[in-house]
Amino acid sequence: MKTTRLVSLSLLLCLSACDGDPFGNASSAQGKQGPVIYVALDEQFSRPLLDRYAKELQLDLTQRHDTEAAKTVGLVSALIEEKDNPRASVFWCNELAQVVRLAQLGILAPYEAPAAKDVPAQWRDPQQRWTGFAARARVLIVNTELLPDRKDWPQSYLDLVDPKWKGRCAVARPLTGTTLTHFTALRLVLGEQKFGSFLDGLFGNDVKFLQSNGATMRAVRDGQVAWAFTDTDDYHVALQKGHPVACVFPDQQEGGIGTMLIPNAVALVKNGPDQNGAKQLIDRIVSRETEALLAAADGAQIPLREGVPGPKDPAILPIGKFRALAWDPVKTAENLAASSRDFAKRWGQ
Repeated sequence: MKTTRLVSLSLLLCLSACDGDPFGNASSAQGKQGPVIYVALDEQFSRPLLDRYAKELQLDLTQRHDTEAAKTVGLVSALIEEKDNPRASVFWCNELAQVVRLAQLGILAPYEAPAAKDVPAQWRDPQQRWTGFAARARVLIVNTELLPDRKDWPQSYLDLVDPKWKGRCAVARPLTGTTLTHFTALRLVLGEQKFGSFLDGLFGNDVKFLQSNGATMRAVRDGQVAWAFTDTDDYHVALQKGHPVACVFPDQQEGGIGTMLIPNAVALVKNGPDQNGAKQLIDRIVSRETEALLAAADGAQIPLREGVPGPKDPAILPIGKFRALAWDPVKTAENLAASSRDFAKRWGQ
């Protein structure tokens, strides 16, 4: 990969602001409808890349981005509703399990992207319906003014139920987003009895249940709680803005369950518009270049492939340098709907 291609996302933002229409759609030389992409990764990180790729590929690309309130579930629901009359060609999701679920529902088409051949096999669908890339880790974000001594920092998901932290920690309600994926995977790893006891402990320990990972980050940032679960991108954005925060990769002790890694994933939507253009776009999205650009951006995504430069923040560990949670994306996807219903009852939604 040429160094000259690894331009900063800030430059890409300038380019996208100067070129194309207000919706970020490139002009097509052919004058026909191009691909439509649904995007669940934060728009500030995804749109500059998509604007650039659409221009370089000469695609008349239409983008639909998710909102903080709806999280990924909104676009997943739209794709399910549109199954018989698909409006999207490509789905770029920031939660792998949700894409696997769509594959299980027959919404995705197989496509083996040449650029994805060096993605580790565990993050590629054997039936070629989805490909993972650029991940976030589920970490503990700590307020370093409230907890200045590193030896006092939490180290495990079990600290959420430790009485010493009663009323002083937070997690997003596991109804949407990566927290739904995380808790569903955790349920499978721990088993029903142990996981049920963990949930009881959360309520008994007066854990603060907030709307999103962004909300938990802000609660820590502002000193409302001492620490919380969030994703590495939320932590890193707060750090870049000068807030007194640090992150802990949890459960790294001997015998610990490890830190959960949640890759992005991209997939071709079956029978969506401009399938050829969609495939060209997917090739660019899963490229090593995209992983490098997402790692260099404020979201500090973790590349899945060896040799791709990772985030500059040494606190965001590369793959192979931390104990990873062994979770099964296929089984997690199969259990997402049931977990969502169960968690909605538990959290009164």
